[in-house]
Amino acid sequence: MNQISETAYPLLPAEIAADELRAVFTPSAAEIRFVYGQFRQAPTRVLILTQLKLLQRLGYMPPMSDVPPEIVDHICSVLKVRSPPRATIKRYDRSGSKSRHQKVLREFVGIRVVDALTHEWLAVVADIAARTKAELPDIVNVLLEELIRQRYELPPLATLSRIAASARSRLHEAIYQAYSEALDEPLRARLDALFINRAGRTPWDELKREPKRPRPREVASFLKHIQAITELADGLPPPPDILSVPKRMQLVLEARALDIHEMRVLKPAKRYTLAVLFILAQLQKALDDVAEIFIKTVRNLEGTADLRMKQYRLAHADELESLVSQFRDVLHILQDDEAPAAERIARMRASLNDDPSSALNRCNEHIAYTGNHAIPFLLAPYRNLRSLLFQFLDILSLRSSSQDDTLLDALAWIQPYRASRREYLLLGDADLAELPLDWIPEKWEKFVFPDGRSARLLHRKYFELCVFSQLRRELNSGDVYVEHSDQYDDPREHQISWEEFREELPRYAEFVDFPVDGRAFVQQLKDKLSALADEVDATFPENDYVEIGDQGLILHKLEKKPDPPNKMLIDQAITASMRPVSILDILTETEQWLDLHRLFGPLSGFEAKIDEPRKRFITTLFCYGCNLGPAQTARSVKNLSRKQLAWLNLRHVTEERLDKAIVRVINAYNQFALPKFWGSGSRVSADGTKWNLYEQNLLSEYHIRYGGYGGIGYYHVSDKYIALFSHFIPCGVHEAVYILDGLIKNTSDVQPDTVHGDTQAQSAPVFALAHLLGIKLMPRIRDIKELRFYKADRRRRYRNIEPLFRGNVDWALIERHFPDMLRVAISIKAGRMTPSTILRRLGSESVKNKLYFAFRELGRVIRTLFLLRYINDPEMRRTIHAATNKSEQFNDFAKWLMSGGDVIAENVRHEQRKVIKYNQLVANMVILYNVQWMSRKLKELQVKGHPVDAEVLQALSPYRKDHINRLGSYLVDLQRKVPPLDTSIDFVFGSAA
Repeated sequence: MNQISETAYPLLPAEIAADELRAVFTPSAAEIRFVYGQFRQAPTRVLILTQLKLLQRLGYMPPMSDVPPEIVDHICSVLKVRSPPRATIKRYDRSGSKSRHQKVLREFVGIRVVDALTHEWLAVVADIAARTKAELPDIVNVLLEELIRQRYELPPLATLSRIAASARSRLHEAIYQAYSEALDEPLRARLDALFINRAGRTPWDELKREPKRPRPREVASFLKHIQAITELADGLPPPPDILSVPKRMQLVLEARALDIHEMRVLKPAKRYTLAVLFILAQLQKALDDVAEIFIKTVRNLEGTADLRMKQYRLAHADELESLVSQFRDVLHILQDDEAPAAERIARMRASLNDDPSSALNRCNEHIAYTGNHAIPFLLAPYRNLRSLLFQFLDILSLRSSSQDDTLLDALAWIQPYRASRREYLLLGDADLAELPLDWIPEKWEKFVFPDGRSARLLHRKYFELCVFSQLRRELNSGDVYVEHSDQYDDPREHQISWEEFREELPRYAEFVDFPVDGRAFVQQLKDKLSALADEVDATFPENDYVEIGDQGLILHKLEKKPDPPNKMLIDQAITASMRPVSILDILTETEQWLDLHRLFGPLSGFEAKIDEPRKRFITTLFCYGCNLGPAQTARSVKNLSRKQLAWLNLRHVTEERLDKAIVRVINAYNQFALPKFWGSGSRVSADGTKWNLYEQNLLSEYHIRYGGYGGIGYYHVSDKYIALFSHFIPCGVHEAVYILDGLIKNTSDVQPDTVHGDTQAQSAPVFALAHLLGIKLMPRIRDIKELRFYKADRRRRYRNIEPLFRGNVDWALIERHFPDMLRVAISIKAGRMTPSTILRRLGSESVKNKLYFAFRELGRVIRTLFLLRYINDPEMRRTIHAATNKSEQFNDFAKWLMSGGDVIAENVRHEQRKVIKYNQLVANMVILYNVQWMSRKLKELQVKGHPVDAEVLQALSPYRKDHINRLGSYLVDLQRKVPPLDTSIDFVFGSAA
C-alpha cells in the first residue's frame, strides 16, 4: 500500500471542469504581454504560457506531453490561435530551448530552482520533521510547505520521497543506537530473556497481557504481573531527546504487533529499542489499569453499600416499632429497683432474645437509615476487599498535585496497621502530631470517632474506608496523581507554562468572541445575563409553550412538523430505483472511489508490499466493521484465510489511520449538494450506544441505563447525518466528559461550532469549558424544573420568572480564576491535553481544587443563558430535538451494519476501540454510497418533472437499508465496472426544474 501517493504534492488533474479552466488557466493581460514581448512564434507562445500557468498552479512544470489537451486548447482559444500538433509538443519536450524558456519563466514568477545546497537544507528540514511525523507522507508534506514558503520550484515527488525516507531512516538508526549504547550487559541479558522459547506463553507474550474483569483472584494475579513488569523496567534508560511522543507511539504499536519470532530476527539495536519502549509503555498502561481498578473497586463498594441501605429501608420499614418496643421493655426492667442486679440483667437479655449484639447491630443499621448514611453497610463487603485495596496502593506511587498532602500522610499513617486486628486505635500525642484529621468529611466523623474527636478513639476500618473513599475522589479530580502514569498523571504537566500562555493569549483572543481580560469578560457576561433575563421576563406571558406551575417550570410539548405531501412518493421512487447490493459491494465501490487502502501501509514503513492490497483492505474492513470476525469472514469470502485478515489488522491498521480514512470519506461526502439540504455542518450531536463485551474485560461494566455488560460507543454525528468522530468508553463514566473531544480532534472539512447532547451534557463545568473553547453547547434538557437558574444581580426582581432563580453568581470567583481557566483552554487548543482529561478531573467536587469551583461558577452562568434561550425559543428546542434524533438514528444504523452481532469479541482494549472506528468507517462509506445514488435518482426524477423540491429533499435521510443485503456468500469483485463518484450533482428549483 503506497503511502507516498497520499501527500499534498500537486498533480495534474485527470479531468478539468470548464469553470476551473477559466479561473486557473486563463493568462492575464500582463502575462500575455510579457510572453509576446519575449517570443515571436505562435506555437512557442502557447507552450510557454501553458508552462507559466502550470508553474503558478502546481509549483513546477511537468513535461508538455503529459499536459491534458484541454489546457492547451483553452490557452489557444484565449490567444485566438490554433493548437500546436502533438508531434510539435513532443519535439519541444526534447529540445534544448525548453530549459531556456523555463529559466525565463522562473525569473518572471520569482521562483528558485532546487540545487545541491537546497538538497542539504531539505535534508535538515526532513530530519526535524521526522521527529514528530510518523508517516512518510507527513514528512513530505512538511518539505512541500517549506519549499512553497521559500519560493522554490517543486522537485519531483520521488526526490522528496527519498529525502523523507532517508531522514526517517537516520532518525530510527539514531534512536536504536541511543538505546543500544545505554544498555549494559545485565540489561541486555534481561531483555534477551523475553525472547526465549518455552512451553506455553513466552515472556514476550506475557508482557502483552491485558487485565480481565476486576475480580479478587484476577486482580491479585494482575498485580503480580505488574510487579514483574516493574522489576523488568527497573534501570531501563529514559527516552532520548530525539524521540518524540508520536514516534514513540509508532514504535510501541510496531512492537505490539510483532510476535517473538519476528522480534528475534530484528537486528539487536532495533529489537532492544522496541522491547524497552514496549516495556515502559506497558508499565505506564498497567499503572493506569491499577488506578482504574482501584477507583472501580471503591466505587462498587460504595454502590453495594447504597444498595444494601435501600434494601434495608424496604425490608425494615417497621423496624423502628420493634426496636422501640424492646427499648421500652429494657427501661421497665431498669426501673425495677427491688429486683437484684443479676436478675435484671437476665431479664434484659431475655427481652433482647438473648442476642444483645444483634439488637445493637439493628440499632446501628437504623441509625444509618435515619441519618441517610450508607457508611455502616460498607464494613461487610470491605472485609473481602481490604487486602486488595492495600495492594493496589503498594503498586501506585501517589503524589499530591497541590501543597495539601494531608490525605497521603493519613495513608502513610495507616500502613503499619495493615496486619492489625484491633477494631479501635487510641491516638496518642505523637499520633495526633503525625496524623492530619482536618480532611475527614463531616459525614464520616461520627463513624471514625464514635465517641467524638476529643476521646481520641479511632475506628480503624472506618478510617481506612474513609481514606480509600477520598483517594478515589482525589484521583478522579487530579488532586492526587500517579507517578509515571498516563491517564492519572500530574495534571500540571499537560498545561502550557505561564510564559507560553502570555505569548498565545493575543492569538487566542482573535479566535474567541469574548474579552480575554477578566474584568471585561465578567462585565460582558453580567450584561448578557441581565439583558436576556429581562427579555425572557417581558415575553413570558405570551409564550404558550412554557408556564410556571406548583411543581415548577413546565415545558409544553412542541407539535411535530408534518412531512411534505410529496415526501412518501419521492421516497418510494428512490427505494424502487436503487438496485439491490451487498454490503461488500458497497465497500468495494466506495473504496475504489477514494483509494482508502493507500492509507494503510505497514506500521514500520519498511516492510515489503503485500499482494492484492485493495482486496485485503476491503475484506478486513468488512470483517471488523461488520463484526464478523476473521474466522467467519474467511468462510464467507473466498481465497482469504483467517490469519491473513488478522495479520493486516494487526500490522497495518491503527486508530489514527482509521481516523484519516474516516476524514477522507467525510470530505468526499461534503462535496455533494444533497447533504446541504439536511444541515449546514455547523452543528453536531453527541450520543452513546452500548456495545456488548465479554464480562472478562476491564472495560466491560454493567450499565444501569442500558442493562448488561459492555462499553459505550460514543459518536459525534453532523447535522448532515454523517459521523465525524467516535470513542469507545467504559460504561461507568459520564458520557458528557467526552462531548467536546470530537470537535477538538475532528480534522475533516465539516467543522461544527455547536454541539448537542443528551441530559448528561448539562453539567456546569462542561458548559464553562465549551464556552472558553468557542463551542456552543446546546444539550437536550430533561427535568428542567430540577435545574437552578442564577441571577446576575441578587437585588434584581422579575415580574414573571422570579421563581426560576434560586441562586446568585459569584462574579469575583470567576474573575479571580479567569486566567487559570483560560490557560486550560489554550492548553487544549495547543494539543497538550484533551477536554475529557480536564472534564474528568472537574467531574468530582474537590475542596482542594479551586479551579473546579471557578469552572462550576462560570458554567452556571453559561447554562443559565442557555436555559433562558431554551424556554424562550421553541425553534431552538425543535432544532436540538432534531439533531439528537439524528444521533440516535445513526446509532441504530451503525448497529444494523454490525451483521455479526453486537458483542465485540475482541478482548484487548485498543482492538475494541479499533472495532468501533471500523464500524464508523463502514457506516460512513454506506452513507456516502447512498447519497451518491440518491443524488443520481433524485436528479433523474427532477429532470422528468417529478415534484422534487427543497422541502422534500430536507425530509429525506441517507440511512437507507432496503437495498442492502447484509448476509450471504460474498465475492470481492474488483473487475466490475464502477461508475465514477460524481459530486457535481446539484438540484434546481422553480421553472428550471
